[in-house]
Amino acid sequence: MRYLLSSVVAVALLLGNSHGARAQTEITLLAPGPLGRETMDKLIAGFESKTGDKVKVTYGQGSRDTPPYGTRQLVARGQALDVSIIFAPYPEAVSSGNVDPKSATTLARLLLGITVKKGAPKPDISTPAAVKRTLLAAKSIVIVDPAQGTLGGEAKDALKKLGLAEQVKPKMKIVEGSQEAEAMVAKGEVELFIGPQVSDRLRDGVDLVGGLPRGASTPVDAVGYVSTHAKDPAAAKALLAYLKSPEAEAAYKAAGMEPAH
Repeated sequence: MRYLLSSVVAVALLLGNSHGARAQTEITLLAPGPLGRETMDKLIAGFESKTGDKVKVTYGQGSRDTPPYGTRQLVARGQALDVSIIFAPYPEAVSSGNVDPKSATTLARLLLGITVKKGAPKPDISTPAAVKRTLLAAKSIVIVDPAQGTLGGEAKDALKKLGLAEQVKPKMKIVEGSQEAEAMVAKGEVELFIGPQVSDRLRDGVDLVGGLPRGASTPVDAVGYVSTHAKDPAAAKALLAYLKSPEAEAAYKAAGMEPAH
């Protein structure tokens, strides 16, 4: 028992000294816009309060203030920050050498959903057949350019899975990011947006109908990586571990995502 207590004290002192040495560390994080700024801000605040480290976030595709590139593209182009969150699949990001493949950590699974103008009737999307009827009846549909982000590719795949790719093409618009798509729906320029089902990232003027059922769409994994160029690998690993913690899983679930198990 005496040996056990001594070991516990030693570990506690080690962690305390390590934390004190890194108290002012700034960790850079690259996160996909569709994960939701409110969710990430909440998690970052929790991490900072527990560790004393600071986190600087850069958002990829779907945010209001960054170029229309997905995080996988930014990593492939060389913008791998200390920790990068990428939507699968992402072969170009991993093969770039900018992230450590061994650090891959699946954080959450994002569902595709349907967004409509605020106050508009919410169509039935409870089953794949209902989704198909809803999309056929819609006057116009918008998706994110598949070349700009994973979720656009997933929306395109969902249309193929439902056998609607050619039928809806005449009424489908393709834009560079989720924010642009939601703005078009809010203004009444487009009836439906097939995009991420994340409740805390919706702009004013739109309502989320809900997530697409499994037979119509497959959830997209959000995977975190530590950069091969991380300034402080230990701090980066600590942040990635926190983004996988039970506290983080609760935040993802509250925002409409599925925790990864």
